Amino acid sequence: MIEPNRKGEVWVFAEQEDQTLNEVSLELCGKARALADQLGVKMAAVLPGCNVRELSYRLIAHGADYVYYLHDPQLESYRTLPYARVLCRLISKHKPQIVIYGATAIGRDLAPRVASQMRAGLTADCTDLQIGDFDDTRSKTLHKNLLLQIRPAFGGNIIATIVNPDRWPQMATVREGVMAMKPGDPRRSGEIIEEKVEFDDFDLAVRLIERHREPRQVNLKGARTIVAGGGGVGSKENFRLIHELAGVIGGAVGASRAAVDSGYIGKEHQVGQTGTTVRPALYIACGISGAVQHRAGMEESAKIIAINTDREAPIFAVAHYGIVGDLNKVIPIMIKAIRARA
Repeated sequence: MIEPNRKGEVWVFAEQEDQTLNEVSLELCGKARALADQLGVKMAAVLPGCNVRELSYRLIAHGADYVYYLHDPQLESYRTLPYARVLCRLISKHKPQIVIYGATAIGRDLAPRVASQMRAGLTADCTDLQIGDFDDTRSKTLHKNLLLQIRPAFGGNIIATIVNPDRWPQMATVREGVMAMKPGDPRRSGEIIEEKVEFDDFDLAVRLIERHREPRQVNLKGARTIVAGGGGVGSKENFRLIHELAGVIGGAVGASRAAVDSGYIGKEHQVGQTGTTVRPALYIACGISGAVQHRAGMEESAKIIAINTDREAPIFAVAHYGIVGDLNKVIPIMIKAIRARA
């Protein structure tokens, strides 16, 4: 266990594949920069890989003061043990106070391994990160400037704030799209620090024989318009209305967890706490009640239109425009009107 280091840096794990940074790493740089400024410390990114040094400049442009870069052929493709070795060695050496990861497939695999080895706490799938104080009534100790790790809990019925006052570094994973990506500043200056970590036979016990990647069929994060259906759509057959409306306005098709769990559409379309977080210019919610888990993934949309038969549905609390009515009647009217103006 690393003792609390109040002057330690704020770190982001810079996830990259095929020499391309995952966007969530740049999203997290903006948040890490704000946290570091509030704490009065430096912000850094850890960039393991093979021949990816040029990516350091993007991380610096998005807020990093330092980039800890590791070049090794063993790091060309992600494997748990070598990457965990890198993070653990660097954490032991530099003693950051905060380390945040994207809640991607890689981040969700790597972060718990590092937390376990470092005997540190880890909060998964955070929706917000803040700096604040924690008054521990048991030990009668006031802990200043802790990382407040905020996430829905108990099925989204409450919002929990989690703190790690004793075991550091404080670590969290954050879902893609939760933090808005701030524009990079190519004029920013930072330092690239080249590190070296030796691997043993245990670290390299798993070999990558072949790699197969299935292309993403749905890009909800990049869509400017999304039409989403919920459990209120009623059936897989009725979901064709959602597809049809999305088609006439050139939008993507989204869904609530209720619709996905009911088998109306695939999980890759799911918006919300356990799906994709989106910020489109227009979000049309059809038959979606508006549970907190779903709202967490779409409430920052520029304009929200909600269609629901229940005028008390929570979705209307975040909607800019609400239509109380049967989507099976409302959507065909919308489609007809849009086509008439085309």
